[in-house]
Amino acid sequence: MLIELSDAGKKFNREWIFRAINYRFEPGKKYALTGPNGSGKSTLLQVIAGSMNISEENINWKMQQQHIEADHVFKYLSIVAPYLELIEEMTAIEFLYFHRAFKPLLKNISVEKILQIIGLEKATHKQIRYFSSGMKQRIKLAQAIFSDCPLLLLDEPCTNLDEHGYALYHHLIDTYTKDKTIIVSSNDVNEYGFCAEKIHVPDYK
Repeated sequence: MLIELSDAGKKFNREWIFRAINYRFEPGKKYALTGPNGSGKSTLLQVIAGSMNISEENINWKMQQQHIEADHVFKYLSIVAPYLELIEEMTAIEFLYFHRAFKPLLKNISVEKILQIIGLEKATHKQIRYFSSGMKQRIKLAQAIFSDCPLLLLDEPCTNLDEHGYALYHHLIDTYTKDKTIIVSSNDVNEYGFCAEKIHVPDYK
């Protein structure tokens, strides 16, 4: 997916979160949105996702040269973010099957195999509300990374993960996202170190 921002700006009330961003996110490349907490990284990511309108100028999405309306961008992306909740009454396997009904998963890999890859095969039939915070984050990563979408958005993707969780995260990125456009919002280099390009959001105040 190609995403183009032209003098894009976003403000809440009278405060500008960012202004005059001119940037082109190209298909298959990996980008990091960096800056301290409160600098607008998550806001910019939501604008890119089409879930938040910009306040001035333009953002355009294209897929194979075809323009995508903002209302339809969600069909082409998957996302991990601290503010997105899981359905905790479901078991792990129920949740991934439920997710698959709305967004196809990568071909030739089953839900059961995904749970094995992320180390939760023993918790397959356990309700998510009984998961640790780290286990919940693994499920969040799974539903996003294994979705068959061209755009992957990662907002603080290693929240609540331990050393083994970080290793799993990098394994998933290296193995299952080769052709995706990836945009990571983070101030932790261990989460975005694989990104070739970095956008320091405070530069656009």
